[in-house]
Amino acid sequence: MNVYDWDNTIYRGDSTFGFVKWLYVHYPKTLLSIPRTALFGFLYGVRAVKKLTFKENLYHMFRYVDDMDKAVEEYTSTHMDHVKDWYKEAQREDDIVISASPEFLIRSFCEKTGIKASMASVVDEKTGKYSGLNCHGEEKVRRFREVYGNAEIESFYSDSLSDSPLAEISDKAFMVKGDRLSPWPDKE
Repeated sequence: MNVYDWDNTIYRGDSTFGFVKWLYVHYPKTLLSIPRTALFGFLYGVRAVKKLTFKENLYHMFRYVDDMDKAVEEYTSTHMDHVKDWYKEAQREDDIVISASPEFLIRSFCEKTGIKASMASVVDEKTGKYSGLNCHGEEKVRRFREVYGNAEIESFYSDSLSDSPLAEISDKAFMVKGDRLSPWPDKE
């Protein structure tokens, strides 16, 4: 099996950041959350709050979306052109996506892409609150092991060194920059 990060790996750009911007435009009530986001963005920037606290306060905007399922469907349906061609050519039946983005967003993209297995941050789509930890770094390995045990990862793909824990347990790992794939820096 091959394992992939989603944002800036299979997907061109950051799907969550894009979704937040899209919500501001298509669901103007979400603009009411900007002062809260700015405050917690500042606090995160000066290291007064953790990343998870910042993200929950950013996702507080979800409270202003009456039908999140509809919003996610509209957003993901109109952004499938962000899936990179190199992935479409390499895609296999047993691919797995593991992402720090909200699970409900990643699941929708994966279903449309034909990817059957995904793991991501469990975020309440109505409140923006997390259930558990952000699916990032070592947490990705923990979740993979929880579901797949000691299954072998043939190849792993990501745009970020924060995913080194998954790269380390993979036979091969590749750094993705745009459409260019290169060997993982410490796995050459």
